[in-house]
Amino acid sequence: MLSSIMPTPKRLRDLIREIRSARTAADERAVVQKECASIRESFRETDNTYRCRNVAKLLYIHMLGYPAHFGQLECLKLIASQRFTDKRIGYLGAMLLLDERQDIHLLVTNSLKNDLSHQTQYIQSLALCTMGSICSAEMSRDLAGEIEKLIKSSNAYVKKKAILCAFRILRKVPDLMEMFIPSTRALLNEKNHGVLLTAVCLITEMCEKSPDTLMHFRKVVPQLVRILKNLIMAGYSPEHDVSGVSDPFLQVKILHLLRVLGKNDVEASETMNDILAQVATNTDTSKNVGHAILYEIVLTIMGIKSEAGLRVLAVNILGRFLLNNDKNIRYVALNTLLRVVNADNNAVQRHRTTIVDCLKDPDISIRRRAVELSFALVNANNIRGMMKELLAYLETCDPEFKSDCCSNIVFAAEKYSPNKRWHIDTVMKVLTTAGNYVKSDLVSILIQMIAETTQLHAYTVQQLFLAMQRDISQQPLVQVASWCIGEYGEQLFNTTVEDAEAVNVTDEEVVDVLEKVLISKLSAVETKEYAITALLKLSTRFKSLSEKIKRIISVYSRSTNVELQQRSVEYTSLFDKYDQMRSALLEQMPLMENRSKSVFAANGETSEGNDILLGTNENVDRTNAENKQQSTVQSESRNILDLLDVGTSPVIPSKQEPPSKSGGVDLLDLLGGVASLAAEPAMPNLVPVAPSVNLIDGLIGPAAPNILLNGSAGFSSTFTAFSKNGLLVEFACERDGGQPTVTSISMKATNSTPTPISEFVFQAAVPKSFQVQLESPSGNFIPPLNGGGVTQLIKVSNPQKQSIRMRIRLTYKHNGNSVTEMGEVNSFPPELWQ
Repeated sequence: MLSSIMPTPKRLRDLIREIRSARTAADERAVVQKECASIRESFRETDNTYRCRNVAKLLYIHMLGYPAHFGQLECLKLIASQRFTDKRIGYLGAMLLLDERQDIHLLVTNSLKNDLSHQTQYIQSLALCTMGSICSAEMSRDLAGEIEKLIKSSNAYVKKKAILCAFRILRKVPDLMEMFIPSTRALLNEKNHGVLLTAVCLITEMCEKSPDTLMHFRKVVPQLVRILKNLIMAGYSPEHDVSGVSDPFLQVKILHLLRVLGKNDVEASETMNDILAQVATNTDTSKNVGHAILYEIVLTIMGIKSEAGLRVLAVNILGRFLLNNDKNIRYVALNTLLRVVNADNNAVQRHRTTIVDCLKDPDISIRRRAVELSFALVNANNIRGMMKELLAYLETCDPEFKSDCCSNIVFAAEKYSPNKRWHIDTVMKVLTTAGNYVKSDLVSILIQMIAETTQLHAYTVQQLFLAMQRDISQQPLVQVASWCIGEYGEQLFNTTVEDAEAVNVTDEEVVDVLEKVLISKLSAVETKEYAITALLKLSTRFKSLSEKIKRIISVYSRSTNVELQQRSVEYTSLFDKYDQMRSALLEQMPLMENRSKSVFAANGETSEGNDILLGTNENVDRTNAENKQQSTVQSESRNILDLLDVGTSPVIPSKQEPPSKSGGVDLLDLLGGVASLAAEPAMPNLVPVAPSVNLIDGLIGPAAPNILLNGSAGFSSTFTAFSKNGLLVEFACERDGGQPTVTSISMKATNSTPTPISEFVFQAAVPKSFQVQLESPSGNFIPPLNGGGVTQLIKVSNPQKQSIRMRIRLTYKHNGNSVTEMGEVNSFPPELWQ
């Protein structure tokens, strides 16, 4: 009786109209809250005639972002109804309001099972759509048998939905794959394009999930070739025609499946070579639909064991894409060429002119890809022409591109320079063009390269002086020029330099330029350090200006910058107390023979002598340096703990017993605490290892410590710890014979992409029962195309002899983007702790 006097609920269209007429967000919330209260009151009625209408309104409210979870059970009631309109709203509500993370979704399993066996195809399709949307692993196992039966149905409308539902089931439970293989292979004989399309998607998923299934379906390659041939040879069909192309969606899916089946298989690739060439030549290239098919053709050709001529055809297709007016198509072409340039460099070289023209494109995304591809095309044969284009681009490119572009130009010049003079000219052009966008690590690289080119010291120092005289605002240029003037200042007056601009300069003008650098507000502190050191070096070459140089240097003894003040005080003391030694102390630095040419060394070896340039006639006291390094390492350790978002645990002193074994030793304990991280020097019973050990260290300082890797190892193993987006991190593990609880790990990071990786930092964490120590890395710059790497030594103390587990964190910059990657390494061989 009460229900009969209840007011009729508001219709959905009226609710939509009322919500849209709300002028403010507060008014909208008020309307929604009032309606939700009314819907709740209506749901409490035992005989609710308007349940379907209320759930429909609730779904609209849910789509606006308001909570509607209280309608979940009402959806289940509608699904159990015998009326189709109720079922339709109920299943729609289930798809929107339920998901596999909520246990309530399991209550719909029985209703789904009944409706999958219903006589009406529309009710069957509602159940299939809902299951494909919300099914969990448990529901998949319960209803897989019904789905397999529906795949064999004669009704194409139901069959294609059942296939897509099987696709979802296999993603949730790959173990059920064998159940669907027999019925799936028979689907390729279907004439209905919708069934064929879904069947190809299902087969592709199976082949990608299981190598055994991939081998099984390689037998159907001839059948797929026939289907694809019929598609391109068939006449006009209005049902499947899209812009004059017969069913491009099915063609693209078949090409994708052929790429999966033909990968690393010569026989399957030979079977599909002809049809790929036929599709590539017969597809209409005037419409976007044709471009989609051609793009898939290119991916398939480059992904299988195709013939050389076919690969050239694929690259030519991409070359035509570059001439298209559509920006998206040009971007896709550049991106794909960047992926295939290593596979067929000569074919891509034919389109070099078009690629270089893309550097002038107004779209920044296209320019970015064109820059990366241009550097990937540089080789010894085209280095002069490509550098001319890239240097011209450097002058006008966006600021965010300049740093990476400078690094790549220096790398290419280092690797392919035809002669030293051209190399020097190119480097100086980079310095004068890029200005302050030149990265700081390039400064030391360029200084070393200039130092090694002894026959061009006069030419180099004169050109650098002229450039610095014109503009002192470019800090990298001034730093390199200051160093060169300090070392080779006497070469400024060399008049025997061929094919060079004559430099008419006096000693006083040289000193005035350096003084101008020191007093300029545009000069960075690091630049002033270079300049003040250059002045000190020149005091022995320009003896007449010795007093003036002393006066300039002494001014900075009161500088607020500690580094400048220290340099000034110490340099001034050379004039006063040690004037008789000044000439000997300030001679030219010897060539850095023990250091690799640069971080761009193409042979992949890392520099090992970066810290051994010590005077052989001096007694080196390392105690202060080691104490400073230890303090720095401890500070870095605390910072890394913050970066990894893990808790800290006390560091064990070297004479203390290791902690007792606790139950929480799982690697997930890192979220609560870490025993030691990144570079902790205090490890029990661990032999200290210097970051860079060599024979010279033993001659000029304390005896070189023992190296664990060179000791009695007993066991060694190498495996991949991380691989993603071209960055490869390998661990070379070795067990120490003298310290059975210590494992030495040599980490090496390499970069296979065509662009370098900078600011690379490797961090590691272990559970509380372990101790870890990281030595200083060999650098933080990883050259492209596996042209070098960064190495770092890791020591892991495992007193309880448990299986070694480690969490790693990698941070670096690539293509101007900051990247952070985290992962867990659990694949250490058991011989390391057994």
